[in-house]
Amino acid sequence: MQSTELILVVDDTPANLEVISEALTDTGFEVATAIDGERALRQVQHSSPDLILLDVLMPGIDGFETCKRLKSNPATRDIPVIFMTAISDTDSKVKGLSLGAVDYITKPFQEQEVLARVRTHLQLRTLTKSLEQQVLKRTAELSQALCNLKESQIQLVQREKMSTLGQLVAGVAHEINNPVGFITGNLRHAEEYIQHLMHLVDLYQQYYPEPVEAVQAAIESIDLVYLREDLPKLLKSMKQGTDRIREISISLRTFSRADSDRKVLFDIHEGIDSTILILKHRLKETEKRPAIQVIKQYGKLPLIECFPGQLNQVFMNLLANAIDALEEFNKGCCIEEIMAHPNQIVIQTVVTDHSHVQIRIRDNGTGMSDDVKSRLFDHLFTTKPVGQGTGLGLSIAHQIVVNKHRGTIEVNTAPGEGTEFIVSLPVVQNSEPELVSTVNSDGVMG
Repeated sequence: MQSTELILVVDDTPANLEVISEALTDTGFEVATAIDGERALRQVQHSSPDLILLDVLMPGIDGFETCKRLKSNPATRDIPVIFMTAISDTDSKVKGLSLGAVDYITKPFQEQEVLARVRTHLQLRTLTKSLEQQVLKRTAELSQALCNLKESQIQLVQREKMSTLGQLVAGVAHEINNPVGFITGNLRHAEEYIQHLMHLVDLYQQYYPEPVEAVQAAIESIDLVYLREDLPKLLKSMKQGTDRIREISISLRTFSRADSDRKVLFDIHEGIDSTILILKHRLKETEKRPAIQVIKQYGKLPLIECFPGQLNQVFMNLLANAIDALEEFNKGCCIEEIMAHPNQIVIQTVVTDHSHVQIRIRDNGTGMSDDVKSRLFDHLFTTKPVGQGTGLGLSIAHQIVVNKHRGTIEVNTAPGEGTEFIVSLPVVQNSEPELVSTVNSDGVMG
């Protein structure tokens, strides 16, 4: 099988060119020629040879300079160069090899020696290329394996974290339900019993309008009129308290719901609301600042097919980060300054087209630099002090939105201008749309 490699022969002696070209052509190589270094350099720019036979002594730039320029050019540095020379001193050979040549052929030529050296170095180049390709392929495989490992680690951390949190929250919700159910049930009976007692008091006052002195003193002591007026209000307040606790319990269960191996229909607003309720303690007024305002601007969204527990984790991370950004912004500010620039988190939801819903979560906190923004979703990247951030939150959020739900998550931010996360999620066409109630765009939840 004949070779098809291209050999460039550079020599200022036509007789030498003819002899070597003929020998190489007869062997099956393609041959190109040049009579000096300048022409050789121009020629390799148009047609890259597989090997160059280069004369040392030539007019203009000699072989050493030609070789030096070839090796300094990334496009030609890997082409094997074999010097051809009548000079046999060691210094010349060392100089040529130090410039990047792979071999020397001494004039006058021995045809078989020339062909043997050419074949050897072409084979070495082929093997080198093959090895480089294998290394690149293996490196790419290892990089992909490392990426897969990181994703697997993130998934394991996420799964373990959500499993532990889910069990904890579900347990708390269950424990809350028992006493709340007991109190709620007894409140109904207590209200009924009190009504009976009040009726009995009315009967006594009707039939015994002039009580004895001890009874009259007791009536005045307990302020019976005020007691009868305030007791129903007290019972009503207790009932509202138990209703509130029940709402919290429901929200806890909504947030911590375990995901199955298949996506289910879910109301995005329920997930956001349950997350806000869990973070309520961080939103309340403190000694150092007023309450953080949560402004909900909900659109009419259809139910979407998703993993609700995972999306709740995304909402938790984004809202917790927004609170962190506001608290960072408040550092060094007095309460008057904060009141002049109220802490706000705005949550907007909208159907962007017939196939996607969009959730925007915006704070008016510190914002981020371009450098931080570019690394925001990187594995283990965090701007928080040691012990306060793992660098997994936004990486997990990105994986949940992009990999698990085929959505997108983007961020708009600038230093001092706050941060907005934009989550876009697909709506499965087979899902039956169900409109949910809306909140007025200026409705504020403290």
